[in-house]
Amino acid sequence: MAIKQPAKLSTSPPTKSQQKAVPVSGAAAGRANGAPLKRGLALAGGGPLGAMYEIGVLLALDEALEGLDFNEFDIYVGVSAGSFITAGLANKITPSEIFKLFIENRAADKGIAKRGGGKETLRPELFLKPAWAEYFSRVKSMPPLLAKALLRTARHPFSGSLLDKFAGLTRALPTGLFDNTSIRLFLKKTFSEPGRSDDFRQLKPKLFSVATDLDTGESVRFGGVGFEHVPISVAVQASAALPGLFPPVEIDGHYYVDGALKKTLNASVAMQEGAKFVLAVNPLVPFDANYAKRRGKQEMEKLVEGGLLTVLSQTFRALIHSRMHVGLQKYQTMFEDCDVVLFEPSKDDAKMFFTNLFSYSTRKQVCEHAYQGTRRDLLKRRYELEPIFAKYGITINFEVLKDQSRTLDNRLFKRGEQIPKRQRLDSATLDLADTLTELDGFVKGRVAGRTAGRAASRAASRTADRAAAKNKK
Repeated sequence: MAIKQPAKLSTSPPTKSQQKAVPVSGAAAGRANGAPLKRGLALAGGGPLGAMYEIGVLLALDEALEGLDFNEFDIYVGVSAGSFITAGLANKITPSEIFKLFIENRAADKGIAKRGGGKETLRPELFLKPAWAEYFSRVKSMPPLLAKALLRTARHPFSGSLLDKFAGLTRALPTGLFDNTSIRLFLKKTFSEPGRSDDFRQLKPKLFSVATDLDTGESVRFGGVGFEHVPISVAVQASAALPGLFPPVEIDGHYYVDGALKKTLNASVAMQEGAKFVLAVNPLVPFDANYAKRRGKQEMEKLVEGGLLTVLSQTFRALIHSRMHVGLQKYQTMFEDCDVVLFEPSKDDAKMFFTNLFSYSTRKQVCEHAYQGTRRDLLKRRYELEPIFAKYGITINFEVLKDQSRTLDNRLFKRGEQIPKRQRLDSATLDLADTLTELDGFVKGRVAGRTAGRAASRAASRTADRAAAKNKK
């Protein structure tokens, strides 16, 4: 494909020419030679935390950007958790409906009818069902593996270490802790509603769910040539099969795992399909403790104080983030006539770093955090983004952004809206759970502070006593 002008990545500061740029208006906006310019949406992975962040970002952009409809993109690319959201958007499920399904556990306007007359929701427990089938299959493999190890030891008792002889028993370990079959079944039901489809070929926009072939390490685009026959629900299941957490998903004799193992964002997929404008969201960034300290947002002096999980989290984020930015730099020469606008947390965002990747109890807090952060980000980057958006007929609604009273609750649920009693109870229960989580953290902080204060007071008292005793002598 023809490549011309350099890609203008939104991560760079605005130039004077960008600040003085005159927005394109009328029929010329968002069109090339009379034909609309294609738009793409690329969402990266990041576990449940990443999905919560991405939903908050999309809700903020949905209300602040005029001329942009998240159900009307030409190309959708999702990786891991991002594939859940892109599959829903491509199926005309709005960002607000996704919020109700995933964050509030409330049925969307076109929910899935259940036998009891209610509507199916994406409950957290769907992600936490033990992989019993995987456990049992591995247990069945234990006797022959153990017999083989004992036989090897009997034949060669003095060759090699005992650890080497029994190393084969590791093959009996489960490949995943939780069963993601329930997730696939939920998506299958959701995409079977009128006006939706579980078939890539039946959708108007192009949808790609990216996974990794476990046996070759190659990245696979479900929805692309040779893989469009795979049901969307199965493709999403494979794209989000994080090794160790969920077992690999078998499709046509091949086993697939999380798509983020190979590439972080995959925005290039959208541009290869002809998108000139790509909106991208990446929820995971490494934390800069020094920068946070300078800005008064210090969570801890050194990340090593957080222990093994904090060190592993920082390492994982640094690896995938650096890999993503290497890809963004390549886009400047590979797709010179395209624009990529990236939204991600700031490097001092302690909320996004220290929240458990697989936590569900704080989902409303994280989503609200992303929503407010994106609103501030749009205002901060307005001179950089306005000329880029204008090329595609998109404008920023500053009145919405400057309204500091806006929250997800008053954005989504206008006064006077009648919500069924059961849904009100579910929402109230979630609000109570979130409040209790905050209260628990507050109490622990107060207790820790008081304990430290008492310890310091006792230490000071002992020091004073010793000093007094010396003076008497």
